[in-house]
Amino acid sequence: MTDDEQRGKLGSTRDEAERKRALTFAQRMRAYLMTGILVVAPISITFYLAWIFIGFVDRQVTPLIPAAYNPETYLPFALPGLGLIVLIAGLILIGAATAGFFGRLWSRVSEQILARMPVIRNVHSAVKQILETVLAQQSNAFREAVLVEYPRRGIWAIAFITGRTEGEVQSITAEECINIFLPTTPNPTSGFLLFVPKKDLVPLTMGVEEAIKMVISGGIVTPPDRRPAAEKNVVMTSAVVYEDLEVLRELERTPVLAPKGTRPGERKEASLNKPDDIEE
Repeated sequence: MTDDEQRGKLGSTRDEAERKRALTFAQRMRAYLMTGILVVAPISITFYLAWIFIGFVDRQVTPLIPAAYNPETYLPFALPGLGLIVLIAGLILIGAATAGFFGRLWSRVSEQILARMPVIRNVHSAVKQILETVLAQQSNAFREAVLVEYPRRGIWAIAFITGRTEGEVQSITAEECINIFLPTTPNPTSGFLLFVPKKDLVPLTMGVEEAIKMVISGGIVTPPDRRPAAEKNVVMTSAVVYEDLEVLRELERTPVLAPKGTRPGERKEASLNKPDDIEE
């Protein structure tokens, strides 16, 4: 180590010691308090929400257990989670019974009865379809996180691909469209269904769970950019290109198309197909 490096290291150590001495007692206590909150709050909130959920299930299920079979009848204290255990066991038994012949027969008969009820059949079919999509094994309800310009050019929003557009919507659209779900913050269970041209979507490398956390937190929790350095240096899209075209289309009534290769999907595909030995 050279003399300059030693002097620089000693100087940085001295500066750090001076900064520590510069902190007053109140500032140091406030820093400790914030650190304690950041450590304890997530764990406490998680356990609190779990306790509320278990208590809610217990209050709904435990009264349905006959007194002779309820362990709390013979114990001087309550058993937290008893209702949840009974509910899980009951669902397992129902699933096992439905897998048999009589279970399938009962399911078919009940489906036919519900299908004849005017209002209930619509609600039942919608709820069943949603649950089958979300709870099915290896579900791809949200297949990929993407970036889309919404509600206008120049403003970006995170959305999730739910499938390819089919049927009438696709047949009357000249371009290949994708079904995307645009969630709202901080409640991602509500949002908008949009049919967007595939080339106007910017695929994100972040996972679906990471994108959902970012939406729920309002952008406070931001996942790191794990793309290679070569991809980070490539700009996928720019709102300026589309803004100029929109002005010509709306004000001048000029039939102008976006230049070839400027749409997000085209730039993404070009960056992936680019040889590694070619540098920008």
